[in-house]
Amino acid sequence: MMRRDRLFLAATLTAIFSADLYFILLPKLRSVGQASWGHSCSCGPSNLTLPRHGGLATPQLSNWTSLPPLDGTTSEPTDGGSKLGRLFAHPLYNIQTPALGLEERLLQAEQLMEYYRRKVSRWERHMKLYSEAVAASNVTVTEHEVTFDPDASWLKFHLGINRYALYSRDDPAIPQLLKEMQSMTVISADYTQDEKALKGACDCTQVVKPSGHHLKLALKMQNFAKAMFKPMRQQRDEETPEDFFYFVDFQRHNAEISAFHLDRILDFRRVPPVAGRLVNVTGEVLQVTHNEDLRAVFFTSPANNTCFFAKCLYVCKTEYAVCGSPDLLEGSLSAYLPGLSIAPRISIPNPWIRSYTFTGREEWEVNPFFCDTIKQLYPYNSGNRLLNIIDMSIFDFLIGNMDRHHYEIFTKFGDEGFLLHLDNARGFGKHSQDEMSILAPLSQCCMIKRSTLLRLQLLARLEYRLSDVMRESLEGDPLQPILTEPHLLALDRRLQKVLRVVQRCVRRLGEDEVITKDFVKSTAKPQAATEMKKVR
Repeated sequence: MMRRDRLFLAATLTAIFSADLYFILLPKLRSVGQASWGHSCSCGPSNLTLPRHGGLATPQLSNWTSLPPLDGTTSEPTDGGSKLGRLFAHPLYNIQTPALGLEERLLQAEQLMEYYRRKVSRWERHMKLYSEAVAASNVTVTEHEVTFDPDASWLKFHLGINRYALYSRDDPAIPQLLKEMQSMTVISADYTQDEKALKGACDCTQVVKPSGHHLKLALKMQNFAKAMFKPMRQQRDEETPEDFFYFVDFQRHNAEISAFHLDRILDFRRVPPVAGRLVNVTGEVLQVTHNEDLRAVFFTSPANNTCFFAKCLYVCKTEYAVCGSPDLLEGSLSAYLPGLSIAPRISIPNPWIRSYTFTGREEWEVNPFFCDTIKQLYPYNSGNRLLNIIDMSIFDFLIGNMDRHHYEIFTKFGDEGFLLHLDNARGFGKHSQDEMSILAPLSQCCMIKRSTLLRLQLLARLEYRLSDVMRESLEGDPLQPILTEPHLLALDRRLQKVLRVVQRCVRRLGEDEVITKDFVKSTAKPQAATEMKKVR
């Protein structure tokens, strides 16, 4: 009887201890572990085992979405410093690219200088003939002297383009170029080449208008730099109307500016430099243009503001005009890439292109195994092209851009070249909606570059929070605030969703199948990010 009582007592105590261990002690241990994780970053300098993993640490899968609640508060660095500066000083932002030989650089200095000297000579001859013609008429045109500087920032930008990115992380020419685009004298204004191409050949019955149908201008600066001007069409606190299709959405100047800053924060560096500027549409467009068709679309509104509109030349109806106040108009200025005659590019349809009709659907929208087919096709069956498409889809998801129907590459770099992230003006239209279909390349292919994933994880940490570094970066633009607070917070929310998609892929297929290693090793000393901050 005693043995039976002792056995019963032992069994009871064992059950109580087990319950106490499972329901009380283990949860406390988990919370302690998570708390300690919250104060350290798996990809921080102390944990970044660069040589062992080819330059990048193994992602920690358990805390990919450990971002604090999105309450609209800004967390300042405990040391009072710059979050953006600390981000760019992190080893993940100081990774060496392979040595750049002649074939890795887009252009050579002698080739580029000769090309632009010829262009300047043609420009001067053209201006001489134009001045003689103007003198015999009543047209008023302001003339400015052109100064061609071989050390100009825009030339250095062109010379810095290589196989891996449009510019290097520490290129001092980029902040200088942004500063010059914000203030340099405009000597000429004209329609962009794609709008000129529509002259006499625009089909007004199209649901989706060609690129040139949108209001944008090419501005030439005094040092012969060239930038694309997109005027403000929508107030910052306005969202895209619910009934708008993505292919008839507004083009937003602040979206172009924000896309450049986000692209740099993600370390893609595939968006040309973009700066905001107040443009005097009378003095810097009307009075300097040599295009009579452009001059013809200017008028004075009943409120005595100077306005102009876009039109499909000679055929289509005009779009809604944009007006200065009375002459000043906000807009974005995007630095031009080198001309196609010296740096050819090709435009390639995006495999995940949308149906640009009111009712149609593409195969990827109905076939969850669409990526299996794409993986068998050239050029997506080898190299980095598909991974670069996935990078682009993550970028587009963060900005909310559904209009990525094509992408461009430099022909010199072939299949292994990076994708240009051009024309981002339809981003940042809805902060209250996250369009998950934009992430179809990631969710269907379940592939991502290790470097991309690690930077996304880093930006999900409190000390590098994406909305905070984005807010700080945009403060350097003269048109600030560029984004409203709801748009900034939407970046954090969308980042978590990207990480959850990757996490689901890893749980289903394993790390080795999902996370693809890419180059390289960290530099000996992290490069400072002070040059970019000089834009302010």
